[in-house]
Amino acid sequence: MERGDERIMMKAIALCFKPYLKPEEAQIYCNLGRTQLAKRCEEFLLFKNNSGYYKREDLDKMMSGESSPLLNAISFQSPKVKK
Repeated sequence: MERGDERIMMKAIALCFKPYLKPEEAQIYCNLGRTQLAKRCEEFLLFKNNSGYYKREDLDKMMSGESSPLLNAISFQSPKVKK
């Protein structure tokens, strides 16, 4: 487990102008737990690069409040039923 000062330091680093964030920094940046971050990234089709880092711009898009591309694709392909 990490101590309080370590968490504060990691948060300060994560909020800097780094273009790529480690998974632990991405959790702090997005204010999500490990499983929540993984679930949201899967929903928004965000993946780590070969080095194991998340792209900050992609995380910003995910946290912007827009609907996910996965949900848009599902709603686009579902048949519309007239009532």
